[in-house]
Amino acid sequence: MNILVYFEERNGAIRKPSFEAIEAAKSIGASNISAVIVAPNASAILTDTVKKSGVSKIYVVEDSRLANYSSRAAGKAVAEAAKAANADAIIIPATSRGKDLAPRVAIRVEAGYVPDVTSFTNEGGKILATHPVYAGKANVFVEITTAKKVYSTRPNLWKASKELSTDASVENLTISFDGKDFAEQTKELVLSQGKLDVAEADIIVTAGRGMKGPENWGLIEDLASAFGAATGASRAVVDAGWRPHSEQVGQTGKTVSPTLYVAIGVSGAIQHLAGMSSSKIIVAINKDANAPIFGVCDYGIVGDAFEILPHLTEEVKKVRH
Repeated sequence: MNILVYFEERNGAIRKPSFEAIEAAKSIGASNISAVIVAPNASAILTDTVKKSGVSKIYVVEDSRLANYSSRAAGKAVAEAAKAANADAIIIPATSRGKDLAPRVAIRVEAGYVPDVTSFTNEGGKILATHPVYAGKANVFVEITTAKKVYSTRPNLWKASKELSTDASVENLTISFDGKDFAEQTKELVLSQGKLDVAEADIIVTAGRGMKGPENWGLIEDLASAFGAATGASRAVVDAGWRPHSEQVGQTGKTVSPTLYVAIGVSGAIQHLAGMSSSKIIVAINKDANAPIFGVCDYGIVGDAFEILPHLTEEVKKVRH
């Protein structure tokens, strides 16, 4: 099976979920894996890490108009790269951009599409993609029966290889873009300065209404800093205006899959669990022993977060520093 992986670029570098997508392709048993970069400066992004990431060929699409992301233009470019690669399947990381791009690519290549895949199995050549449903309470195993297949893969569930392979060959593709391809563009992307993106962090410290107010958020940030973690928030906290929506974890926020997820003062509503239940290790701190979060956590502490957090932060600092 030939698989094409979309290499998502941001600020002149390829994002981590793209390298994880290569490992997802390997888990299917792909016979050949190629990649595509769509960016105004794509050639400049071809570092050793990118060229030796485990793909056999990298298709490069460069155009000055690609400086601002356009789903129409990117969709056309990825579809053309898939045609050049004779790809049977296309894997796109399920980032905010990838979730926008993947269905557009599927339409262009007339493919079936499974979003937010958490694992693959190959049963005698039949590929089954695992996709969470019912707010993460169950999984379905989906087989795409169309000739072409498109999948988006949830970040942080595959570990990107750190072993460099041989250099991939590079092929420049010329795409015939027209004005309509750039009718809609992302003009500006603003990120919290100096903070990890909660959607990609390996450790996340999330808090809910149990923190009683934004003035107490320093306790959360202190623990996150000790861990080297991103900070997250429940929907109730974001709705109350305590934290920005970019930190919201849950069904109407971001879906995360970190190695360690620490939930503090979070009751564990089903909408929140839908966004973090695939975390590898979940730790919960809540004074309500009957909080639903204790039904999914690996380790639970029943107690007052205001008493526990200072001690926990100090202990984490001792271990990590």
